[in-house]
Amino acid sequence: EFLVEISGTTVTITCPLAEGSLTWELAGTQVPTTERKHVIENHDSSPVSVTCSSGGTKHEMYLNARVCANCEELDALAVTGIITADLLITFGVLILVYYFSKDRKGRASASAGTRPRGQKAQRPPPVPNPDYEPIRKGQREVYAGLESRGF
Repeated sequence: EFLVEISGTTVTITCPLAEGSLTWELAGTQVPTTERKHVIENHDSSPVSVTCSSGGTKHEMYLNARVCANCEELDALAVTGIITADLLITFGVLILVYYFSKDRKGRASASAGTRPRGQKAQRPPPVPNPDYEPIRKGQREVYAGLESRGF
């Protein structure tokens, strides 16, 4: 029911009661103003209990407002514009990186330790290790000492 406006370190509270003279209480101490709006200058962001009363009607509120001296107020349109611009710049950078890296995929690097790659058919097969060479028809005597054992 209270209307609270925050600007910098100033907090303005509007009481929902409109009739008669109002009495304000902040943290249990009475405030000398009788206006419908109460302005708290240089609020220190500490929680405070606020009460406004007129006659027998009393309204209470717990104010826990965080304020700062160097804050800038932004409306929804400005925040939307900032987020949209950030996304457009990010996607632009991604597209540039994609197109510049796309041309380099097929090139061989010229760094040390690399050899030029040709077609696989032009390279000879690797030399087999003679310890693991398969048994050929003319080489059975090499393996003649390895007889199968009967279990």
